[in-house]
Amino acid sequence: YHCFGCEAGGSVLDWVMQTEGLSLRHAAERLKAVLGHNPAVEPLVQPEELANDTIGQQGLLSRVVEFYHHTLLTAPEAQAYLSRRRLNHPELVSHFKLGFANRTLAYRLPPSKYKAGAEIRRRLQAVGVLRENGREHLRGSLVVPVRGTQGQIHELYGRMISDDLRASVIRHLYLPGAHHGVWNEAALGASRTLILCESLIDAMSFWVTGQRHVTAAYGVHGVTADHWQVFEQHNIKQVLIAFDNDTAGNEAAVKLASALVAKGITPLRVVFPPGRDANEYLCQMAEPETAFALLIERAVPMQEAADMVALERQTPEPDTAPEPASPLAAEPAPRVTPNVVCE
Repeated sequence: YHCFGCEAGGSVLDWVMQTEGLSLRHAAERLKAVLGHNPAVEPLVQPEELANDTIGQQGLLSRVVEFYHHTLLTAPEAQAYLSRRRLNHPELVSHFKLGFANRTLAYRLPPSKYKAGAEIRRRLQAVGVLRENGREHLRGSLVVPVRGTQGQIHELYGRMISDDLRASVIRHLYLPGAHHGVWNEAALGASRTLILCESLIDAMSFWVTGQRHVTAAYGVHGVTADHWQVFEQHNIKQVLIAFDNDTAGNEAAVKLASALVAKGITPLRVVFPPGRDANEYLCQMAEPETAFALLIERAVPMQEAADMVALERQTPEPDTAPEPASPLAAEPAPRVTPNVVCE
């Protein structure tokens, strides 16, 4: 375009940016929509849905999850992250609706100066998707929804995918408030045994190797009331604790084993090489399905460790008692593929 009065001019992108007050990225998405179907700029919620109050919290979260899922499918940087983690598994991505928050959610919202734009932002802030400053809470993150057996969304987990982050940046994010829900709950009723990981990334590492009776805590101290309820509901009799083989993971595993025994559940410890977690192990194995099957087969019973914890709680500790040897010492690491490193 060119204005002969003020001599302003430029491309069609410049025109859309100037006339609609959009960024270059937003303008490009708008023009894509003119050429055809573009989910990236379709309204997240129609104005009449807001006016009639026909969309609730679950409906709103479901649409956010669908948008993030579509974004991941078309985002090279997110695909590259999954490949580095060896989680580029089409069934995993589809079944669990993995997504990517790439800072474009606002493109699907009316401008904030309008009533509908202000209202939808208020609702998204209420569920924790947007922060008070209007930015996406999980921006720059792989997004893993935690869904119930009926599809309801209890939690969203975000893992920052960039390696170029300041030390102060939080890499693991959740929706504000207490944790709710149990990941992969729908699959846990098929067996009386389950694998319990420290993180969702680790649980997905087991899942892609064919170990489908797996779930995750919210960190080493993140076994919640919802977890215990699911254990009872599905009559779980045996839990294989697959926490990291480090000090925090081992100490938490012993305490959890004691709690499991008190509930009548048999605890076993899945032992990784020293200092490793499930995803690092996945990234190093030439034949991960076989390697993870062996891990499960060699899981170490923890009844004795749990009994030790129960005894320590009842007996005063002597002033000069030597520390007992850990019952969780890792076995020698199995052979790994040279020069394959998990980032």
